This record gives sequence, structure tokens and C-alpha cells, in this order.
Amino acid sequence: MRSMFSRRFVLLATVLVSLNVALWFATPGFAIRKAIVNQLFGKRMVRAQVLTKNGAQWNLDRGVITQVTSTQLTLREFDGRVQQIPLSATTQVIRFRRRLAVDALALRWHVLVTWPANGAAQSVDVEKIPHGRRASG
Repeated sequence: MRSMFSRRFVLLATVLVSLNVALWFATPGFAIRKAIVNQLFGKRMVRAQVLTKNGAQWNLDRGVITQVTSTQLTLREFDGRVQQIPLSATTQVIRFRRRLAVDALALRWHVLVTWPANGAAQSVDVEKIPHGRRASG
């Protein structure tokens, strides 16, 4: 009986350690960031400004793309506000845990953008693509 308990304990500990290591090394493409945003702010969030402990300010904007170039994204947020967000070569575009090129972004896509108050977007999480507009990547 004691041997069976020890084996179960070792198996459980192994599984938990493996899961912890896998999550620790997971790439940003796993959309953990998006899950945290949805948990804290919910799907009904339109925009948020977050201050970190070190004083950095981050913006989160959710809306529909109305214009996009290689250097700028324009969103129409769900309350009608129009927000221009700078893009850079380091901006990550993520859809279904896969990275897309910045130039894959298209009009009418529903996105959640995370960006510092004084810089280019860090990530663009694609939430919905209208019918007939497929993402390439």
C-alpha cells in the first residue's frame, strides 16, 4: 500500500514539474498574455491603460482595423473612438497561437493590441477575421 502511494506521488510530482517547465519555456505565441487580459478585463473591454510597479504605462486597445500600413495600425474601437497605433518590425501578430507577418494584417479584422504608451505595438492578437478574409502565414 505504501509503495503504491509513493509511486503515485512520484508520478504526480513528475507531471507537475513537466507542466511547469513546459509553461515556463512556452513561446509568446501560446497567447498566455491574451488569456490574462481576458481574465482581468473580460471580452467586453474596449481599452485600458495599465501602470506597472516600475511606472511604465501600457495601453490595451480592442477594435476593428480600419487602416493598416507597415508602420501604423488604425483601430475603430467598439465605443466609436479611432486610435492610431504605431507598428514596428518587432511587433508580434498572433492568431490561434501562430505568428503571422505584420503585413498579413487586413481591414475589418478584430484585434487586441498591447503597446507601451511611448512606443510601437508589442503584440497584435487577432480575435476574429471576417468571412472571406483568410490569414496567410
